[in-house]
Amino acid sequence: MARFPRLRSLTLKGKPHFADFNLVPHDWGGYARPWIEALARGCPELEELRLKRMVITDECLELLARSFPNFRALFLVSCDGFSTDGLAAIATHCRHLRELDLHENEVDDRGEWLSCFPESSTSLVSLNFACLKGEVNAAALERLVARCTNLRSLWMNRSVSLEMLSRIVSKAPHLEDLGTGSYVHDPHSESYHNLINAFLNCKSIKSLSGFWDVAPRCLPAVYPICSQLAYLNLSYAATIQADDLINMIGHCTKLQKLWVLDCIGDKGLAVVASRCKQLEELRVFPSDPFGHGTIDSVTEEGLVSISSGCPGSTRCSLITIAKNCPNFVRFRLCILSPKKPDPLTHRPLDEGFGAIVQSCRGLRRLSVSGLLTDQVFLYIGKYAKKLEMLSVAFAGDSDKGMLYLLNGCRSLRKLEIRDCPFGDAALLKGVGRYEAMRSLWMSSCEVTLRGCQALAAMAPRLNVEIMHEEEEDAGGISCGGGLDDAQRVEKMYLYRTLAGPRSDAPSNLFTL
Repeated sequence: MARFPRLRSLTLKGKPHFADFNLVPHDWGGYARPWIEALARGCPELEELRLKRMVITDECLELLARSFPNFRALFLVSCDGFSTDGLAAIATHCRHLRELDLHENEVDDRGEWLSCFPESSTSLVSLNFACLKGEVNAAALERLVARCTNLRSLWMNRSVSLEMLSRIVSKAPHLEDLGTGSYVHDPHSESYHNLINAFLNCKSIKSLSGFWDVAPRCLPAVYPICSQLAYLNLSYAATIQADDLINMIGHCTKLQKLWVLDCIGDKGLAVVASRCKQLEELRVFPSDPFGHGTIDSVTEEGLVSISSGCPGSTRCSLITIAKNCPNFVRFRLCILSPKKPDPLTHRPLDEGFGAIVQSCRGLRRLSVSGLLTDQVFLYIGKYAKKLEMLSVAFAGDSDKGMLYLLNGCRSLRKLEIRDCPFGDAALLKGVGRYEAMRSLWMSSCEVTLRGCQALAAMAPRLNVEIMHEEEEDAGGISCGGGLDDAQRVEKMYLYRTLAGPRSDAPSNLFTL
C-alpha cells in the first residue's frame, strides 16, 4: 500500500470460486484485516472498497469506518465473519456514504443498525441489505429513504412486508432499482391498493427483484411498471407458480436481462421468446438444485425457443442455439445428472458444445458438463481463442483433453476442473501456461501428491495448495504421514503469488 498512498478504490477477491459450493475449507483464508490495517496506515484518501469471498470482522468494519473521512462505498459479496454491529459502525461514522451493497453474505443479524444512520445522513444512492435475515426497523428505514432524495437503488430483505413496501415506494418514487421484501397480503386490503397507487407513480423503475414470499393474487400490483423494466430477477421467487410467472413476464416487453427459476418451463420460455425481443441475458436457476427437476422444468426445447426468438441474446443459459446466437460471450449449461448423454441420440454432447465455441468466437466464459469426451476439449482449444474462464465437470476421457485446452486457449486465465480423469501427465505438461494464468482448481481428478510436488518444484512462483477434509491432517504430507506420493490428491488449488507460501493456512491445507 505504501506504493499507492493516494489510492481511492480497491477491489479484493479472496477464496476460490468453489467456496460457493462448500468445496473449500471454511477457514481457508481470505482475511480482510491485513488489507484494511495497511490501508488505514497508508491510504487515507480511500473512498471505495469491494470485497468478494473474504472474511471481514466487525473490528475490521469499525476500523474502516473510522479511518477514511471521505469513505463513500462498500461492496461485500459472499463474505462472512461480521454482524450488524459492524454495519452499525459503517452507518454511524461514514458520513458521506453513498453505496452500501451486501450481496449474499453470511451475516450475524443482531438487530438494530439502520437507525444508526444519523438524521443528517442524506447521501445514500444505493442500499442493499437483502441478505440479512432479521427484522427491519420500519420507522428507521422509512425516515432514511425519505431524506435520501438521491436514492436510486434499494434492495430489502424478506422481513419487509407488503404494507411497509407500499410506504417505502410512495416515499421514493424516483427509485430505478427495487428489491421487494415479502409479497403476501390480502389483495382487497388498503395496503395492497396503496401499493398499486405507489407503483403508478414510479416512472423510473427499470430493475425489479426480491419476491421472497408471494401471494399470487398480489402480483398484478406490479403490472403498471412491468412495461418499463429492463431487468427482472425472480431467482428467489420460489413460491410463484409457472402460470403466474408467465403472466407477469408477458407484461415485460422491454426486458434485457431475466433471471428466473426453471419452474417457468418450456412454455414460459416460449413466452419470453415471443414477448421479450430485446433480451440480452437469461439465467435459469434450478428450483431444486439437489433434485431431478420438476415436471415443467426447462429442456432444450425452451432454450431453442429463446435462441430463435431473441436474436440479440448474448448470455442465454446446442447446434441450433449456436447458429441463432453467435454473439454469446458467456455460456453455462449445468446438467445436474453427471455423464448424461443427449436425450434423443444417447450420444455425447461433444458436437453441441463444439458448435457453441465454433459459432461464438467472442466467448469469454464457458461452463460445460454432461457426457463429454476429449473431442469437446479439442473443439474448445481450437476455436475458443478469447476464452478467459472455463469450468468443467464430469467430462473427458484422458489427459489429452486437458492438454487440448492448455495448448489451444491462449487467453485462459481461470480453469476449474472437477471429477475429470486428468492426471499428473496433463498437469505437468501444462506448467508453462500456469504463470500466465490467475488460477487452476482441480478436485476429484487423477492428480497425485507426487505430481503436485513436481509442479511446485518446477514453478516456484506459484502456490500449490493441497486441501483435505477436516478429519485428515494435511501436515502429515510433509513428514511422511497422511498421503503417500502416489495417492490421489482430493483438491488442488494453484495460483500466482508475489509473497510466497501463506502463513495463515489452516491445519487441513498444505502448501507445497
